[in-house]
Amino acid sequence: MDLTYTAEDEAFRADIRSWLHDHLTGEFAEAKGLGGPGREHEAFDVRVAWDRHLAAHGWTCLDWPKEYGGRAAGVAQQVIFHEEYARADAPIRVSHIGEQLLGPTLIAYGTEEQKQRFLPGIRSVTELWCQGYSEPDAGSDLANVKTTAVLSEDGTEWILNGQKVWTSLAHLADWCFVLARTDPSKPKHRGLSYLLVPMKQPGVEVRPILQLNKTSEFNEVYFTDARTDAANVVGGVDNGWKIAMATLGFERGVSTLGQQIGFRRELDGVIAAARANGALDDPLILDRLTRASIGLDVMRLNALRSMTGLADGTPGPEASIAKLVWARWHRDLGELAMDVLGVAGTVTGPDYDLDEWQRLWLFSRADTIYGGSDEIQRTVIAERVLGLPKEPRA
Repeated sequence: MDLTYTAEDEAFRADIRSWLHDHLTGEFAEAKGLGGPGREHEAFDVRVAWDRHLAAHGWTCLDWPKEYGGRAAGVAQQVIFHEEYARADAPIRVSHIGEQLLGPTLIAYGTEEQKQRFLPGIRSVTELWCQGYSEPDAGSDLANVKTTAVLSEDGTEWILNGQKVWTSLAHLADWCFVLARTDPSKPKHRGLSYLLVPMKQPGVEVRPILQLNKTSEFNEVYFTDARTDAANVVGGVDNGWKIAMATLGFERGVSTLGQQIGFRRELDGVIAAARANGALDDPLILDRLTRASIGLDVMRLNALRSMTGLADGTPGPEASIAKLVWARWHRDLGELAMDVLGVAGTVTGPDYDLDEWQRLWLFSRADTIYGGSDEIQRTVIAERVLGLPKEPRA
């Protein structure tokens, strides 16, 4: 793993750093640091405008091939972009699901017609996406999805019925990529298809879920004879499991380096709070803060090693290691923040007005569950990375 940067890479760093400095002004500057998990409601319209501003200047979809509007940037320059973006405290992107998850999936597995139809709207941030995976009885056991999709009598449309849950930003999305059962007669991992479904249509109902931190970025989505074009199936009918797993791999890609810069900022804030209230004098607190700092450095090196080892740019099952590590680290940071604050961390205003550390603690409870639970990640690592015998199935 070579962690050195070329002169071209450093010029790229100077370019993006200068651009961010010059363009994070006015309302964009006021939105610095806003958004992200548990805070997606913050300055949403301004953040959409910021994303479109980035797109207009060629700063979205860096890793995409040039023929689809990207820069064909290598891993090093992608890492640099995400690091500098996070260091600038720029607004959290609203188009992550389309740009980082669906876009690479379509480039790898979509038809040319699908790429021409959907990639421009993702790159320009004129169409927002959500992910229709989890269901009430199919969270960690994703292959147990019950949502069905059947072809219409004339074969021109898929007709969907079922329920999805924990669908991030579904109330704001224009489209959803949905894992649905298209052949109930096949084993549960095989009779699934990966469909692209418009959200603004009769038969799609979105119900926001009120969370512990008072926000509602997650949703329930009900499909009742909802429709999408027959051509909007990615990777072939009944091949959805493979495509869905590929999308999860892309979710754990280069953008995690920017995420870790945000983690470092949070850790520094907890250290500052400990110094201010005297908690830093507690040797146990000091030890936990030190371990958190070391753990973050290890997380970064592991992410770099994983990404520089990609043969074709497509993440493999090793990506589960990164998810397992960062989720537990961030959950522990939330607990550490509460211990640093002590009794003060249990107090809110009369309107349940949470501070940033209380929001961190509450939302990080979900880190080890969403995006693939710890239990599932351990199974993936054991079976697909270490080659251990498969877990007995009932």
